Amino acid sequence: MTADPDPRQPETSSLHFPRPGAGTVRVGVDTVHIPRIAESLSRHGERFMQRLFTPAERAYAMAAPLHTAERLAARFAAKEAVIKALSLSEVGVDWCDIEVMRDADGACTLSLHGRAAEQARQLGVRELALSLSHDGGQAIAMVVALRSPNTDPTRIRDHG
Repeated sequence: MTADPDPRQPETSSLHFPRPGAGTVRVGVDTVHIPRIAESLSRHGERFMQRLFTPAERAYAMAAPLHTAERLAARFAAKEAVIKALSLSEVGVDWCDIEVMRDADGACTLSLHGRAAEQARQLGVRELALSLSHDGGQAIAMVVALRSPNTDPTRIRDHG
């Protein structure tokens, strides 16, 4: 007869991943309802786009008129995900300080400007990874920020 396993002990075939130490990894995620963006485009047009998106982002979105709203929604979700990952809501950044760029191979990357770039430097961010998707009227973005291991952890606050 064998004893029941101790529930406090992980199974040998399992792995437990505790929270990363001292904020070495920060994650932000956001989802956007594509019809909401389409409605804003219809109501406010160019003014809406200029306020939220860089010229390159607007050009990319408008290059495919049937997909403009979903492309902008994905970029808006990416900007919100960056704001969450880097705690930018406290800093007060311009929407165009966060730019989604598209590489020649189709992969999307992030470029930070102004206050967003300064906050990333202060946090010791050395890399940002971005994933975008859209389907069924929703766009989603996830951003993972990796900090340098020697960054002062007291500068990081978790705003989950």
